Formats: sequence, structure tokens, C-alpha cells
Amino acid sequence: MSNPPMISPELLERVVNASSDGIVVAEKEGNENILIYVNQGFERLTGYMADDILYRDCRFLQNGDNQQPGLDRIRDALREGVPCREVIRNYRSDGSMFWNELSITPVNDEEDQLLYFVGVQKDVTSLVEAQQELERLRARLETAS
Repeated sequence: MSNPPMISPELLERVVNASSDGIVVAEKEGNENILIYVNQGFERLTGYMADDILYRDCRFLQNGDNQQPGLDRIRDALREGVPCREVIRNYRSDGSMFWNELSITPVNDEEDQLLYFVGVQKDVTSLVEAQQELERLRARLETAS
């Protein structure tokens, strides 16, 4: 069996930037996970440009809204170096809120030492709002019965 062809760094970057989802790479630095890479999808999703937010901890996306149950599970996963997926409230550079399905995956080296976290961010605002409306309608139906 032959080895698959190597993908060039340029092609890989074009592929990642073509994604409509935000893709970030963070590196553990003390108690923080600082962003060392964001793709163009992240810039389009959040309104933050890479030059303005690189080398900052990702928590700025919560804009002070840090009392969310999903954030506790994310913090636990980061501390333990395990993957997780949560839906949380994040805020764009203009202050507008969006529901973010955040998937975090640790990246380890050959000796299984944690090197980075890769985060994929998807705007699921329409889905969450539809679920909330469905819950409101269910509650109204139960009250009417």
C-alpha cells in the first residue's frame, strides 16, 4: 500500500479558509488558551479580524456572558485534554449575540503530549431559536389543555 500524496500547506490553507465554519487553533499558555490561528470563516462569523484577536484567550467571545452551563463543560474538557461539543452564546465584534455550536478537539504529539486545541464554530442561531419557539408553543398547548 503506498502513502497518500502530501497536501501542500498552501492548498490546506485554501481548503480551511473555504469553510463557512470558523476554525481556530489555540495553544495552552498558563491558565489561558490563546488563539494562534483563525480562518476566514471565523472572521466572517464573528466580525473579528485575525490581526485584532490573535494571542488572546478565546473567552473574549463570551463578552462577559460567562455563566453558561456549556462553558463549565468546555473548561472541564480543556483541563482534561478531551474533545467536547457544546452550544453556547457568543458575541460578534458588533456586540450581537449568536448561538455557537463549538466543537473542540485536542491535538497531541507523538508522545501523546497535548500541543493544541482545534475549535470548529458553527452558527446554529436559527436552529436554537426554532427549538425555543417549539418549546413555547408546547408550553402554551399544555396550558390550554
